[in-house]
Amino acid sequence: MRCAKILLLGWLLAFLPFGLLAATDSLVWHTASNRVSADIRGEALFPLLKQIAHQTGWQIFVEPGTDRKADVKFTNLPPGEALKKLLGDLNFAFVPMTNEASELYVFLISQENATRPVAPEAAKPVKRKPNHVANELLVKVKPGTDIDALAKSLGAKVIGRDDKLGIYRLQFDDAAATDAALAQLKTNAAVESVDYNYLYDAPLAAKPMTSSATGPVSLTLDSSKPGDPCQPVVGLIDTGIQSMGSALDSFVLKSVSVADQAAATAATTGPTHATAMAETILRAISQQGGSSAVKILPVDVYGSSETATTWNVALGVKAAVDGGATVLNMSLGGTGDSAVLDSIIQQALAKGVIIFAAAGNQPTDAATYPAAIPGVNAVTALGAPGQLAAYANYGSFVDMALPGASVIYLGNQAYVVQGTSPATAFASGVAAGYRGVNCDSWAQIQALMQQKFTVPAK
Repeated sequence: MRCAKILLLGWLLAFLPFGLLAATDSLVWHTASNRVSADIRGEALFPLLKQIAHQTGWQIFVEPGTDRKADVKFTNLPPGEALKKLLGDLNFAFVPMTNEASELYVFLISQENATRPVAPEAAKPVKRKPNHVANELLVKVKPGTDIDALAKSLGAKVIGRDDKLGIYRLQFDDAAATDAALAQLKTNAAVESVDYNYLYDAPLAAKPMTSSATGPVSLTLDSSKPGDPCQPVVGLIDTGIQSMGSALDSFVLKSVSVADQAAATAATTGPTHATAMAETILRAISQQGGSSAVKILPVDVYGSSETATTWNVALGVKAAVDGGATVLNMSLGGTGDSAVLDSIIQQALAKGVIIFAAAGNQPTDAATYPAAIPGVNAVTALGAPGQLAAYANYGSFVDMALPGASVIYLGNQAYVVQGTSPATAFASGVAAGYRGVNCDSWAQIQALMQQKFTVPAK
């Protein structure tokens, strides 16, 4: 890991975002000359990192439980050399970013363990209002309803339809017409449910690592159990997926897209969110044995968009269940509770499908959907064993907590992905892998997981 520090020095010199003057007399980041001066006597690690975060604007993450006292004095050192002196025998990795804050990871052995965020000031949880697509409603109607006539009576256009599910996407001229129609449809006897077409948060990107103590997933496909009902299919409701290499690709069924425009994953820099989640699922399965017959069915609900909507997610759930999925991994979420999506998920649950969804990456007790839908297993993230990650949701709707960091590989490059998304993928992989080995019922597996992966107190 020492050599990793040395290799990072060039990056540090080239990409440091010096833009702020010093906030204290003991640590000064010289903006003009890209040099650092310090005179620090016995300062603890976390307050020191808070100073660095304040002056550089970096996002800094530290391995929980890591500590040391800095006792150094130097003048006009290059940033990389300065960090070596300030951090002593701790390892670090610097990830330069172009359109957002660069990142610094501080850890003992492996970068993926650096999960505790360091902020210049303590972040206050914010209750977010649900965000939705402008001038759109989703409606689920009773069988025999003439949706076109209903839409015409409201002055709306039907811009999306699934006659089998009885759900439709209506577009209006403006917000006033949308809200008026929502009120009318809620009292219409032909309507089972209606709501806005809510937006889900953009998935967090995986970050490149200079090195990792965790190697690539080692798992071989067991092809001796075709059609075995104990071998589940995991429906991955996510972005487009990339090739993970021939060995892991053998676990992946042909991808399905319900998005308006499929994503060009081949041109994507780094792993897509679905690729990261698929490999995390397979890593969890590999920890239960060196071979498995579990399959993954990728369903793209994002396409070329940065966000997904409840319309696409509802269609994605249907596509996954129709494709044979008995486990759904939904490493996505937002604050809008769609009555239409609720009804589609209840249909899936009634068919015996087990569902895991991300609890959210806002440190608040506010509900995230679809995780908070009754019957769905809401998964939050651990930053260290027995410790809730600082960024993770912790509300009463949360059912279990699993590790919030996963190492994945694309080609020969290691990446780390953090959040309740990988925690959810770990949960799906644990459930699918356990089912494939023991063939217990989903009810038994869910009860065991909720007992084993209890949510720590906030």
